[in-house]
Amino acid sequence: MRQIFLDTETTGLSPESGDRIVEIGCIEMLNRRITGENKHFYLNPERKGNEEAIRIHGLTDEFLADKPVFAAIADELMDYLAGAEVIIHNASFDVGFLNAELRRVGRPKFPEQVLAITDTLLMAREMFPGKSNSLDALCKRLEVDNTSRTLHGALLDAGLLAEVYIRLTRGQGSLVIEAAEEGGGQVQDLQAVDLTTYMLPVPALSEVELAAHEQALADLDKACGGKTLWRQLAEPKNLVA
Repeated sequence: MRQIFLDTETTGLSPESGDRIVEIGCIEMLNRRITGENKHFYLNPERKGNEEAIRIHGLTDEFLADKPVFAAIADELMDYLAGAEVIIHNASFDVGFLNAELRRVGRPKFPEQVLAITDTLLMAREMFPGKSNSLDALCKRLEVDNTSRTLHGALLDAGLLAEVYIRLTRGQGSLVIEAAEEGGGQVQDLQAVDLTTYMLPVPALSEVELAAHEQALADLDKACGGKTLWRQLAEPKNLVA
């Protein structure tokens, strides 16, 4: 399965009031492996930026002045995304901006041009109800290193989102999935096995092995200042009538 992790940075919060996209970052994953075939665009929004937004992403009007407008990269972006599941954190925000940009260049709405859209914010709210589920909060909860995130950046955030998504979707079957991925094969259905029908052999220890075990316990006794838990469990309990 081909999946694209996408993030945008914008001049503000409302495409309806004329705010525009200033950065798009895309990370490609194929069969749960990051491919390195990514896309990254800085865009001239054709309007002045909002000071609060600039404090968040650091993309000034001067920096963006010589960058291409969305119309110049629309075909390249949408050709890249075609046929993929696009994964976005708080998808309604980014899709709203993308729809507005696509409308300006006479193209169909974003959801009509991709295979599917998955919102990791909705996924996280189902998994962690009542908790903060921002990208930063998920990175901390799922132990994804985001120490390089001093400013918001579309490509950086898309990469962090990819790591978060992998951990969000790693369930009890992950070891089977990873084994199949390492071997380049397909995950197969595993039949349940009744382990109670198996007798595990218990080999007898030699005198040398018993002596080595006893010496190891003695060393532990000395180190902890008392009997090891192994000796305590081995002693018979005094039963009071």
